[in-house]
Amino acid sequence: MNIKVLITGGTIDKSYNMHNGELHFVDSHIPAMLAEGRCKADYELDKLMLKDSLEMTDHDRVQILSGCIQSDQSKIIVTHGTDTMVQTAQFLDGQVEGKTIVITGAMTPYVFDKSDSIFNLGSAFTAVQCLPAGVYIAMNGKVFKARDVVKNREEGVFESLL
Repeated sequence: MNIKVLITGGTIDKSYNMHNGELHFVDSHIPAMLAEGRCKADYELDKLMLKDSLEMTDHDRVQILSGCIQSDQSKIIVTHGTDTMVQTAQFLDGQVEGKTIVITGAMTPYVFDKSDSIFNLGSAFTAVQCLPAGVYIAMNGKVFKARDVVKNREEGVFESLL
């Protein structure tokens, strides 16, 4: 089984600038995370962009959709920022036939201690192999259907609408 990983940025991929204290993008941390997590699944990485999800536009979402549709793989993971993850999941929902798409990210960058990034990425790898076709979000040990989830910004968690 081959899994396509579409990298789009978000907190999971941010680096820390020690000179000004800001988070920014240098390159994706996903390859290092998969190596550290000893991922043995057959996967292929495709870096579409490195963007903060608050800066994502509909054009960016169309690029993600195109990446999903054009992928030869039926199992797709999209790494994404958490602020607009739900919006992107709902945008993709119903537009890609016969594929399982799992969107994941992190509340804390991979480069920080006690980040949830590797756990979330590993959860997405498991979920994409087990779930039927559709669009899902996998965060912090939970999996949600695209239309049944909201981000609780006050608590920093994703919750089911059901």
